[in-house]
Amino acid sequence: MLYGLLFLLVPFGLEYLKTVAFILVIAALVQLVEMVVRKMSPSLYKALGIFLPLITTNCAVLGIAIINIDNGYNLLESFFAGLAAGLGFTLAIVLMSNIREKLELTPVRKSYKGIPIAFISAGLMALAFMAFDKSLITNLHLV
Repeated sequence: MLYGLLFLLVPFGLEYLKTVAFILVIAALVQLVEMVVRKMSPSLYKALGIFLPLITTNCAVLGIAIINIDNGYNLLESFFAGLAAGLGFTLAIVLMSNIREKLELTPVRKSYKGIPIAFISAGLMALAFMAFDKSLITNLHLV
């Protein structure tokens, strides 16, 4: 199924979205399995607890592994790329949790409460992180 996705990306010249597409497919399948297990076997769902959603988190590990292979990194480069990705992910999670905590205490319009404000915050945070990405600046031909 995952490689079938490449047949959709290649004709449109979107091969660079391979990692994102793989992660989205895996995350979607895990969420689907979680919903089915919750509905069909509540006791199994309860027994699995947090472990089923953690599979989705493993997509980040898959992502950095694919990036390392695509860029042809050696062992040392792969180590530092993985370390940097882990630190970046940790920073993003900590910042997002702090923002969500502060938003709980901040007066926000009712229509923006919950998921909408979380998406807005995540989008703004992504823009801030992209500002640090040298490849973005290079791709925009600003340097």
